[in-house]
Amino acid sequence: MTQELFDVVIVGTGPAGIQAAIHAARKQTKVLVLGRIENSSLYHGHIENYAFVPGMTTGSDMLQIGVNQAKNFGASFLEGDLLHLSQGNDRLNLKLEDGSEVQARTLILTMGVAKKKLGLDGEKEFLGKGVSYCVDCDANFFRNAVVCVTGDRSAAVDGALTLEPIASKVYLVADELEVCEDLLTQLTKSSVEHIESKITKINGEKFQGVQSIELANGQKLGIDGLFIEMGSKGALQLATLIGVELDPEHMQYITVNRKQETNIPGVYAAGDITGPPYQMAKAVGEGCVAGMEAATYARAMRKKETGK
Repeated sequence: MTQELFDVVIVGTGPAGIQAAIHAARKQTKVLVLGRIENSSLYHGHIENYAFVPGMTTGSDMLQIGVNQAKNFGASFLEGDLLHLSQGNDRLNLKLEDGSEVQARTLILTMGVAKKKLGLDGEKEFLGKGVSYCVDCDANFFRNAVVCVTGDRSAAVDGALTLEPIASKVYLVADELEVCEDLLTQLTKSSVEHIESKITKINGEKFQGVQSIELANGQKLGIDGLFIEMGSKGALQLATLIGVELDPEHMQYITVNRKQETNIPGVYAAGDITGPPYQMAKAVGEGCVAGMEAATYARAMRKKETGK
């Protein structure tokens, strides 16, 4: 099956991603932006300290203006999450939430890096002792075990489906799932048991780790592992799949140079994912650089391949 090829794929629809889309599209490249603007931390905020913008402006308005600008320059937007990322034959292969796959000559990562937590007692205590925030990283540690995944977005459903052939039993705890029909269909056909509730308590022993969880509906589930997968696939989760280097001191941010290049040719990063300060001005500036550099790289690749 032929996969659609883009010059530049941008993951993230915050200030960095949208600015990258504007500059990449202006350079006559085929650009795809993945994500939902309401997932940006700016969406629910206000701006009153940004140069050249008088008074107070809502983040949602700013983002929508940016999306419209990028579209006017030819960028395409898809409101879906990136689930899997791999490399092959000078291409980056991306599997999307709706089951479709695309290829990219270059990739710009502009998602935030913070992992959402449940905020429950025992969550921090049992981290690494049954509690995990990364199915892709830790699934094999729970072979033939009873596990639970919690979260209402694509990361949780995809994580539960990933664990299905590995674990002996998989629960998915979520009040209401907000995912595409393809993922819902896969979930329905699987052996994963979806429980519509919330986790209220994590139980375990200091040296034995997680042993059970309690739910708002009164149920108590005996489990060996709990995967907290809130939201879409985490930036670091995806980046490490293709060997992108993280900062050696904290291992929390993607390392880039002044061109926003990572250690992987054709892969760039911008915004909060590259570290503090977490400011819109920094994100926009880095997005500008990443968009221009990725477009230049992609055009050179395209010319080498097609002569055009």
